[in-house]
Amino acid sequence: MTDPALLSGRGLVVAFGAIPALADVEVDLWPGEMLAIVGESGSGKTTLLNVLSGRLKPDRGSVWYRDPGDRVHDVHAMPAPLLRTLHRSDWGFVHQDPRQNLRMTVSAGGNVGERLMAQGARHYGDIRAAALDWLGQVEIDAGRIDDLPRAFSGGMLQRLQIARTLVTHPRLVFMDEPTGGLDVSVQARLLDLIRSLVARLGIAVVLVTHDIAVARLLAHRIAVMQRGRIVETGLTDQVLDDPQHPYTQLLVSSVLSA
Repeated sequence: MTDPALLSGRGLVVAFGAIPALADVEVDLWPGEMLAIVGESGSGKTTLLNVLSGRLKPDRGSVWYRDPGDRVHDVHAMPAPLLRTLHRSDWGFVHQDPRQNLRMTVSAGGNVGERLMAQGARHYGDIRAAALDWLGQVEIDAGRIDDLPRAFSGGMLQRLQIARTLVTHPRLVFMDEPTGGLDVSVQARLLDLIRSLVARLGIAVVLVTHDIAVARLLAHRIAVMQRGRIVETGLTDQVLDDPQHPYTQLLVSSVLSA
């Protein structure tokens, strides 16, 4: 990569009691790149996502973010209000359970518009037009703009969460198992949507998934985690087609034999 990294983690260590969740992890993400972090439950991938996104402070190590003005910030040294502003503007977060990110008593359009309002938008017509546009982009019928999310299916809730996250055109999005718990047909449609939106908008993404097939479809690079360490990393196809670490070989072979 010739461009400077957009996000970097250095020497990241997190322990929960005697259990090491992260053990000296190093990771970089470049502009416009999707990095998949894969591994079985308990491997440390969600902990890494939370540390990189500033939601969990590491015991040791640092996370650095390069802003649009090419200034580099220590994420965990940021004042809390500045970090919250970053999450409302340059960054976004897509949860496995969209209810963590949506207000279930606010209309679909209101959920999308709220993020624009948090950035200072005040013109009702413009906000509603942007909400309509984004509902269309995530394949939700315009006629549902005033419906409450509780009337939506699981797949529609996830698409609404994506619209809410992307309406402010963030540079960086963190995704935690975005297709987990969905039916296979719904998952396939959502994966196609994520792939097309991310490519068109040039967003950088850190994606956590236990599903190798999801990583292969979406990610440029992959980082394989085991017991709090990244045991193998590289271009997704190279790693999955010719895994070098025994644990990666086991993950790939378990998919092939399933």
